[in-house]
Amino acid sequence: MKVKFELSAIQDDHGNSRRSTMGFRVFEILKQAIVQVQLRPGNLLSEAEVAKQLGLSRQPVREAFIKLADVGLVEIRPQRGTFVVFISEEEVRNARFIREAIEVAIVKKAAMEATDEDIANLNDLLLKQLEDEKTGDMSAFLAHDEEFHLAIASTGGCQKAWSIIENLKAQMDRVRYLSMGNQTPIKTLIAQHELIVKAIAERAPERAEAAMRLHLSEILNSLPGIREANAELFVD
Repeated sequence: MKVKFELSAIQDDHGNSRRSTMGFRVFEILKQAIVQVQLRPGNLLSEAEVAKQLGLSRQPVREAFIKLADVGLVEIRPQRGTFVVFISEEEVRNARFIREAIEVAIVKKAAMEATDEDIANLNDLLLKQLEDEKTGDMSAFLAHDEEFHLAIASTGGCQKAWSIIENLKAQMDRVRYLSMGNQTPIKTLIAQHELIVKAIAERAPERAEAAMRLHLSEILNSLPGIREANAELFVD
């Protein structure tokens, strides 16, 4: 394994006991490496090697592998090892369909319930995304994009619904990472985010729904080109 892992890459989230567990922190580190294609489809993951690099026992790494399998990023093969799975176009499309159904309902509720503080928080996240675009930091943009969508869910009191989305969108995240800068410029994504925030700020749930549908359909526009340019990452 050529990827170097550092435990400090993921900070503790003291506001969420589930996220502050060591197993979850290891999961986040490995998930990020898979989403950003540092760990490529077909790569074998060594429980012992990851544990050694992070200076941990094998138990939290084992927990992380199980979680990665649950979200569809690795396959655990008894007596053979744990392998990063290839990207499935069918699974990406199915995950996007389910995500749209849930998140369109979330943003509609957010547009009806948003406070001035909620809207200010969303605008702050937009500013961070603009800075990411300026510096070309795709990793930071992905993190702020995640915060943005979570903030919308929190605005509508739908954190539980967002946790469902988190568990099904892992395949989408790899495609989103591959699309940025080529198939889908970050500027395009930020412009779509701005439309969503504008609709929420104006308490316009129907426009918020339409803006979210437009945003989540972007992956369908870019998927054929991404697959053609990265055929070795996709399952036949």
